[in-house]
Amino acid sequence: MAPLVHGFDPPERFVAGTVGPPGQRTFFLQARSGSRIVSVALEKQQVQALAERIDELLDEVMSNELNEAMIPAVAPLGLDDSAPLEQPIDEEFRAGTMTLSWDPDDQRVVIEVFPFSEAAVVTPDQLDEDFEEPDPEEVLLVRIAPGPARAFVKRAEQVLDAGRPSCPFCGNPIDPDGHLCVRANGFRRRDP
Repeated sequence: MAPLVHGFDPPERFVAGTVGPPGQRTFFLQARSGSRIVSVALEKQQVQALAERIDELLDEVMSNELNEAMIPAVAPLGLDDSAPLEQPIDEEFRAGTMTLSWDPDDQRVVIEVFPFSEAAVVTPDQLDEDFEEPDPEEVLLVRIAPGPARAFVKRAEQVLDAGRPSCPFCGNPIDPDGHLCVRANGFRRRDP
């Protein structure tokens, strides 16, 4: 059976955002066209990896001599988006595998987000076995131009930086009431 494709080509808005206080945030990718909104939950590390990889992809395309696309080096000012996620936030699925590519014909970044599936988890003792990943039931497919892609990266970085501050000694996050720092022999450190 063919998967349900939540396609946005291009979306009016595509952002990463959070719900909840620092330390308890839930991360989402959200795409909107008109009144249609799709929200996909994901991990903080997935947001970070996606933003970094989009930035790297655009840099690679920009440095390619055969490229004819106009790729901005940074997010264009008019595309800044600091608005909160759109309500209501109804999670379509939790993200698992994500793919990223460049479509040279349309000069767009193509992002595919597939749902997490327990059936796709491979344990270390299964690495030598032939494994066929199950077909997903649905997928989020977003195609965006280079400018909005750089704006997505900028916002994602701001969302990631808005969390709990990191301990300057051990790098772990500091809760509002401090944290037990392994580098301070168990003494409680507070936000500097």
